[in-house]
Amino acid sequence: MYRDLNTPLRTIMTPGPVEVDPRVLRAMCTPVLGQFDPQFIAIMNETMSMLRKVFQTDNQWAFPIDGTSRAGIEAVLASLIEPGDVVLVPIYGRFGHLLVEISQRYGAEIVTLETSWGEVFPPQTVIEKINEVRPKIVAMVHGETSTACMQPLKEIGAACRKADALFVVDAVATIGGTAVKVDEWMIDAAIGGTQKCLSIPSGMAPITFNSRVEKILLQRKRIERGLADNATQAGWSDRVIRTNYFDLSQLMDYWSPTRLNHHTEATSMLYALREGLRIVLEEGLEARFSRHKLHESALVSGLLAMGLSLYGDAGIKLPVVTAVNIPEGIDGEAVRSMLLNDFDIEIASSFGPLKGKIWRIGTMGYSCRQKNVLHVLAALEAVLIRNGASINAGEALQAALDVYHSKHQ
Repeated sequence: MYRDLNTPLRTIMTPGPVEVDPRVLRAMCTPVLGQFDPQFIAIMNETMSMLRKVFQTDNQWAFPIDGTSRAGIEAVLASLIEPGDVVLVPIYGRFGHLLVEISQRYGAEIVTLETSWGEVFPPQTVIEKINEVRPKIVAMVHGETSTACMQPLKEIGAACRKADALFVVDAVATIGGTAVKVDEWMIDAAIGGTQKCLSIPSGMAPITFNSRVEKILLQRKRIERGLADNATQAGWSDRVIRTNYFDLSQLMDYWSPTRLNHHTEATSMLYALREGLRIVLEEGLEARFSRHKLHESALVSGLLAMGLSLYGDAGIKLPVVTAVNIPEGIDGEAVRSMLLNDFDIEIASSFGPLKGKIWRIGTMGYSCRQKNVLHVLAALEAVLIRNGASINAGEALQAALDVYHSKHQ
């Protein structure tokens, strides 16, 4: 016989997924409604309204893609890219490579800029490349969790608009934890994630896009054959979007007053998204961003006081992820295993050239709170001592408490 599902309670301090807010879990137990029930349609409309506020945009189009964050990225790129389109991707970590991977599969002509992992691009470097290659799309990652770095976007967005290029931004790691100013930064399409700073289970990808993107989608639109009023509407063309599930032109009809059926909405996940967004707006964007900065500061102060060093330039640090250099002679995976098995704490390793060289500690959403920061600092100190590391015992918690106590004075 299979046993009841009984997962352990972990302190999850990774760059995603993070601990889900209990209010979100409670919302997921709400009774299921039919997708065309007037009350469910009201929930869809409320969710769109809240997404606009969180993305800081007046865009008409702001809705979730059913699927993980990668589904949102693919939906945007698949719906915009036609074979031969030039797509410029500045890469400064793992997820820039993902933008290339997806774009190539839809026939794009890729131009890349690359910099060392742990660095970002001076905006002028990207702007010069935009002016040189005149791409249809510039696709960039805002917060690169693989390196704990964050790319400044405002000047690049303005340059894209001037060059008539579409600016597509992966804001999966940043939405809900630090500012993502879609309109001010002239972002044409932005993709978020639920499982990071929004503290919702993975399974939806909130997106928003403006009228510049909509214009292209309408030019490529094809109504599904079984729903079309006549054969002309159901016709095929060389410009048709090559994916059905991720076809934004069809999803626009689903999320508009037309309510033209596309798929069966992930009801319980939409409840989760609505509640997660409500919690964000209840806290207030600026207050929420300040909270993330406070706990980042306490964590960093504790790590440095312990005698550890951070990876990367503090001036470009992603506020919601901290990369820590693994001390020489220490087995990083042994430390992570002991944290998990003895303290029920999960932190992350990294990828590619940084695999085995850094730990990544997330301070995101509901996981971003004082109890968790103090817990991970105390546990990490104990585990490092146990593994023979030379650290400043007893200093980390005091440094973190100094940050917290100074905040309350």
